[in-house]
Parts: sequence; C-alpha cells; structure tokens
Amino acid sequence: MKIVRFKDNNNEINYGWIHQEKIGLIQGDPFGEFRRFEATLLLDDITLLLPCLPGKIIAVGRNYRDHAREMDSEVPAYPLIFLKPPSSLITNGEPIVLPRQSKHVEHEAELAIVIGKRTRDLNPGQVNEAIFGYTIANDITARDLQRQDQQWTRAKGFDSFCPLGPWIETDFDPSDALISCHVNNALRQMGSTKDMVFKPEQLVIFISSIMTLEPGDVILTGTPSGVGPLKPGDIVNVHIDGLGTLVNPVVQAD
Repeated sequence: MKIVRFKDNNNEINYGWIHQEKIGLIQGDPFGEFRRFEATLLLDDITLLLPCLPGKIIAVGRNYRDHAREMDSEVPAYPLIFLKPPSSLITNGEPIVLPRQSKHVEHEAELAIVIGKRTRDLNPGQVNEAIFGYTIANDITARDLQRQDQQWTRAKGFDSFCPLGPWIETDFDPSDALISCHVNNALRQMGSTKDMVFKPEQLVIFISSIMTLEPGDVILTGTPSGVGPLKPGDIVNVHIDGLGTLVNPVVQAD
C-alpha cells in the first residue's frame, strides 16, 4: 500500500493511500490505528507533501563497496552512521538549493527505511514489525566541505539536502531492487540493494542498539557508485524499482 501526506484544495493536510491514480483518505494515525476510505480524489487535484515527518534522519555511509572504492575509502567493519537534520527535508518537485559555501555538491540516490513504531534494542525476530515501509531519498552532499571538515554534519546538513518521497510503500521487498539516478536524462548511478554491505534489517537492529527509534523516523541506507556534481538548472531523477521516482530541480542560492 502506498501511503502519502497531501494537501487538498481547501489547504487541509491529511494522510491518504493511493489506488489506481486516485487517493483515499486515511482517518487516524497510519503508524497506529486508522481507517481507510474509498479512493476518490484525483492526484491532479491534490498536492503531495513529505510522506512523513521524521524526528530524526539517520544516514549510513559507505554501505556499497563500489561507492567506498570511488571515495578512496575502506568498507566499514560496522555501519557508519551520521545524522541529517529534519530541516534538510524537501519533497518531490521541490528544488535542491546549492549553497554559497560550496563549489562541489553531489547527488546520492538511496533507499530509505521508514520506522513504524517506537522501538529500542531490537532482535532479528522483531525487526520486520518495526519497519513501516520504504521510500526514496537523495543524500545531497557538499563534497568539498565533507573533505575539508573531516566530518559530515555541515556537508550533508544544508536546507534542501534531503529530498524524500513521494510516498511510503508498505509492501516493498528491499532484497534486490534496482536503484538509478539520472541527471538531465543522463544515467549517473545504477546499482541494486542486494549489493549493500549491511542489509536494511541489520541497519535497523544496529541503530536501535544506539538510540530509540520513533514512528516516522527515516534511515537512509547508503548509495551505489556513480555520485556526481550538480549545477543550477539540473533535474535529478532518482528511481527505485517497486517504489517509483523522486524528481527535484537544482537551483543556486541567492
């Protein structure tokens, strides 16, 4: 089931579900108790918003061997995690803003996990119940600042540096899904989730051993090789088979 957040013509914000290019209202909390109504709203008549409002965004670095190689880095022995601020979030169609402080900003196409319930110290038998679904992300990175700082908060934390969406798919198999990124219709990245060093379930277990995960929290699972620079006027298209497409234009900060 595809779960969305949307704004209707009356500027009311609700959760909904998609069925055959139409949206049905969800009454209640999609992460808890809710009721689905018939899909009657046309997609053209609503505005899709961020599919969830995470309290925290946990990202994973160098989770594909080929990407670690292109960064001249070793594959980590355990998940290499960092945080992106919720203020970095934008949704499908919103612009990625290149900051004045950087001369080299890159795309990173990623599968994102959405947490479904409050959880801590998961074991393997509990992890699937903790995962609500999956969506698409783009871990935008100021590569020059990343190298300069030797840590990643500034390089990955600018406003607009976490495109996410356009919906959450609750019936998605992450074991072998193709991830691709096109910039202006030119293929930049292509890889499969089967090539992850640490699988989604392992990441959730590991992260839950460190911090409490809350409903709506998002985990970015790493990017395949092929990351590359962005410039004003570019259109970035991240596609994951079984999930859909996340599209964002690129603009320069004033």
